[in-house]
Amino acid sequence: MSEQQANKAQPVEATARRFLTLAVPIMLAHITEPLLGLVDTTAIGRLNDIPMLGAVAIGAIFFDFIFWGLGSLRPSTAGLTAQAFGAGLDTEVKLTRYRALTVAVALGLILIVMRGPITDLALYLLAPSAEVDRAARIYIMIRIWAAPLALANYAILGSLIGCGRTDLGLVLQVAINVVKVVLAVLLVVVAGYGIAGAAIGTLIADGVGTALGLLITARLGGFRGKVFIKDIFNGKAMKRLLVVNVDIMIRTLALLTAFGFFTSQSARQSDVTLAANQVLNMLFLVAVYFLDGYATAGEQLCGQAIGARDESGFRKSVSLVLHFSFWTGLVLTLGLIGIGNVIIAAIAANADIRDYAGHYLIYAAMTPVAGALAFAFDGIFIGSTWTKAMRNLMLLSLALYFITFAIVGDMGNAGLWISILAFLAIRGIAQSIAFPALARHAFRP
Repeated sequence: MSEQQANKAQPVEATARRFLTLAVPIMLAHITEPLLGLVDTTAIGRLNDIPMLGAVAIGAIFFDFIFWGLGSLRPSTAGLTAQAFGAGLDTEVKLTRYRALTVAVALGLILIVMRGPITDLALYLLAPSAEVDRAARIYIMIRIWAAPLALANYAILGSLIGCGRTDLGLVLQVAINVVKVVLAVLLVVVAGYGIAGAAIGTLIADGVGTALGLLITARLGGFRGKVFIKDIFNGKAMKRLLVVNVDIMIRTLALLTAFGFFTSQSARQSDVTLAANQVLNMLFLVAVYFLDGYATAGEQLCGQAIGARDESGFRKSVSLVLHFSFWTGLVLTLGLIGIGNVIIAAIAANADIRDYAGHYLIYAAMTPVAGALAFAFDGIFIGSTWTKAMRNLMLLSLALYFITFAIVGDMGNAGLWISILAFLAIRGIAQSIAFPALARHAFRP
């Protein structure tokens, strides 16, 4: 770092107020997400067409899997941007944004080119009925054209978060979601375009989101000044972005594997077990909204501190993430123990499912406090770009999860819940053990 650049670096404002200013918009943005699936399902459901409803479910699984995996572009961009922002490297902030957008478009185009084989493989594995298969193909083949736009939105959101503008990230996410909701109603229900209308609505909404995101970035001065192609495609910098992306992608796929295994084992026990565990998982999802908001704030503050070489600010930021995450997790756990049965009764109409879920409520209620450290350290590790360590610890935790299940699996659903709780806790403990050495190395002279 040159002397001029070092002078531009500013100490991190690691205060509770700043932390919550970053975290709360992300929490609010997350809350809007489940509404989308509900609106799409409701709009198609109004047509009283069972195959179309099944196709929406299949399409949701298809794109959730793809975009969850490639969604690593958002945190990787946020971490690298935060470090450049903290170091006062304005040009590098801009270059990171251009690189992320380039990767987003390239990956999106690959998905479009490969849409046929990918769709065939997905539907073969999901094995829907012939009618659902036909409807799902219509949905997928239309919506897949939104891939470059959806991934570009991840890049833009990551850039905004890295620069500490989670408020604008909230505006962007809400705008995309509102457009999706409005178009779902207009194209599906009013115009009668059915499953194609749902896909077209999502495609248009992602396009609107990209245009708005680029406009917001331009208004912030994010595209001012000359940028040379050779700098965007700088081998070392592009490799770093891709390596961080792959590390986070592997971590995400391992996480999906853990919860996919949980769902699979639930289904093996009985339909009631599967349904009840899905209801209980929704309670954990509420906790995720809060914990992921804190993790995202941690990405920005810790990344900025690393970039600014502000060890004091880094330590304060870490303390904020850990304390807010743990105490919020504990409060949520106590709250679910207290009113969890009321929530279950509101979600599940079937008495057998309600009773069964109530019997295992205590396990689901423990997930927020068990997973609090893992979510907190994810934000710290991503902001610090310790993604290799995060990836390896995730894979270790996944292996121990399977070992735990092999030991307690005979306990039925209780054993399954004990295994997932162990998985969440082990991740947090493993990251906390690795943290001191990583932090010392990060600020080594």
